Amino acid sequence: MPEHPLHRFFASQRPRPTFEWERYQQRDVLIIDHPRCQAVFSRQGAQLLHFQPAGERPWLWCAEQWPQVGAIRGGVPVCWPWYGRHPSEDLWPAHGWARLLDWKLVDSREDEEGVTLKWRLDLCDWQVDLHARLGSRMELSLSTEHQDSEPCQLSHALLAYWRISDVSEIALSGLEDIEGYDRLNRQACREDGALKLKGGCQKVYPGTPRVQLQDPAWQRELCIDTGDSDDTVVWHPGNRPLMGVTGRESQRFVCVEAASGSGEGLSLAPGQRAHLRLQAHRLS
Repeated sequence: MPEHPLHRFFASQRPRPTFEWERYQQRDVLIIDHPRCQAVFSRQGAQLLHFQPAGERPWLWCAEQWPQVGAIRGGVPVCWPWYGRHPSEDLWPAHGWARLLDWKLVDSREDEEGVTLKWRLDLCDWQVDLHARLGSRMELSLSTEHQDSEPCQLSHALLAYWRISDVSEIALSGLEDIEGYDRLNRQACREDGALKLKGGCQKVYPGTPRVQLQDPAWQRELCIDTGDSDDTVVWHPGNRPLMGVTGRESQRFVCVEAASGSGEGLSLAPGQRAHLRLQAHRLS
C-alpha cells in the first residue's frame, strides 16, 4: 500500500510545532502535528486534506497531484453555497465558491485531547464558519449566517473522501431498509443488507444519521455520523475516469457525505442560520 501523499510532512525526525504553515503544490497548507493526531488543512476551501489519529492508518484520501488552479480533490471539501450544479447558472462552478476561495483561520488551539480550529469565509451577504475538533476522532461542523435583508436559497455539503484498502472490499451498513434514490439509474432504491459497491454509485439516503464503513482488509470499522443533515450521499465514480486521478488512486476511496438542501434548497430568512455536521470515530 503506497503512503498517503501528504505523509511527507511527517516523515522528518525534526521537532515540529503543533501548527505550522507550509507551501505545497501552489497552496498554503496548515500542518498539524499533535500527540493525538496528525492533519493537514488547505487555506483554499478550509479543506481538511489529511487526518490520522495516533497509531492508525489515515482516515481520509487525497489525490497525489492537484490542479494548478481550481478545486483539490480529496479530504473533506466544503460544498457551499450550493451542492452539485447551480440550479440556474450553468457556467458557475460545481459545488459552489467555498472550495475555491481562501478562508481565514480565526482560531487554532490545542489541549491534551487534540486540536480545535475555526475557519471563516465572508462572501457578499453571507458568513460561513467551519469548526473542526480533531483528536482520536474527527468532528466538523459548518454554520452559515444569512446577513441580507431578503430571503435566500442555500444547499451545502461536507463531501468526505474516506481512505480504504480497495473499493471492492468494503461494505457500508446502516443504510438497510431506507427508501433511497439511485441518481445514476434514476430510480428508488432500498438495500437489503450492507451496501457493497460494484461499479459506479451515487445514492442518496434521507435522514440517515450513522453509517458503518467496514474495511476487513485493514481490520477497521469507522462510524460516520452525518448528524441532522437532510441526506447521506454515497458516491464512487466506478470505472469513469476522474481528471488528475489515476485508476489505481480511485480504488482507494469511497465518499460518504453529509448534505442538505440539494433538492429545492434551504430557504433562509434574514439573520437565520443553517448548520451541517460530520463526525467519525473508530469502532474497531
